[in-house]
Amino acid sequence: MSAADGGRRPGRLGVGVVGAGRVGAVLGSALRAVGHAVVGASGVSDASRDRIETLLAGVPVLEVPQVVERAELVLLAVPDDALPALVRGLADTGAWQPGQIVVHTSGRYGTAVLDPARAAGAIPLALHPAMTFTGTSLDLARLEGTTFAVTAPGPVLPIGQALVVELGGEPVVVAEESRGLYHAALAHGANHLVVLVAQAAQALEAAGVDQPGRALAPLLAAALDGATRGADAGAESGTGAGAGALLGLTGPVARGDVGTVREHLAALDALAATSDAADVPPSYRALSRAATHRALAGGRLGERAARDLLDALDAPAPDPQDRHDQQDRHDQQDRPDPQDPHDEGRA
Repeated sequence: MSAADGGRRPGRLGVGVVGAGRVGAVLGSALRAVGHAVVGASGVSDASRDRIETLLAGVPVLEVPQVVERAELVLLAVPDDALPALVRGLADTGAWQPGQIVVHTSGRYGTAVLDPARAAGAIPLALHPAMTFTGTSLDLARLEGTTFAVTAPGPVLPIGQALVVELGGEPVVVAEESRGLYHAALAHGANHLVVLVAQAAQALEAAGVDQPGRALAPLLAAALDGATRGADAGAESGTGAGAGALLGLTGPVARGDVGTVREHLAALDALAATSDAADVPPSYRALSRAATHRALAGGRLGERAARDLLDALDAPAPDPQDRHDQQDRHDQQDRPDPQDPHDEGRA
């Protein structure tokens, strides 16, 4: 490891950033802001090099082995699928050093993926910030209060927690065997929420709403706030996070209003038949079924109401071709018969 930065304060580390994407450049900048020295960064794309210039001004752009050679703390911020081969490749070339702290930011992996570095004497840490990144300075303020999943061997767990606290985050310990479930939960909540908003906005646009995002925002914000607060309250009280979140459920399913649900299905099926919204009705059905089952389990719905809702949701959607054929037959019936002198037609 390089001793070139001998002027650093005690306890400050020389940080090397491998992968100056949206996450790596921002975390490197945040570590530098609290006194650590970024001694090198790697970036292949023009966008990565631009981030280094903007967020890590003055930091040399180096090849990956050079970054690792110089650093006391190596920050691996690369795509999930690239991480195992990168760690193994650096181990094969003898790049890892005893006592070196190796941190990756993947939500998917724990520290097992860093075993080749650990075998060389490095200290493995998995730190995943539960936030989306823009790759700009705006992200630095958003790190404050952000949850970081920390996975590490017991003796070095405090190192990971301390780094998160330095960044302004909230460390949450996630066991190695639970990383997959943890990451799936975040993806299901955040990524699929975007799809849900896209579907709702498309339906509102088709209904003639000029600014569907603006119309949705207050409703979604209130629902999200209530659900997340309820989840925490449920977890603290012992009733369960899922049950707590569901206390904020409103709408026709929560009321057992099967007639409204049927009208929704008809409207969404019609939208799907005339636009590129074929995925919307199945999503509505799937989420309404989940809401029904959870409302029943939580005592929000009676068995009869839940059964009626599920029957409506399980009814087959009309075939668009059948609807088209029915319209053709209707049009044929309305067309005047040229052989009938008494059929004058209707305008």
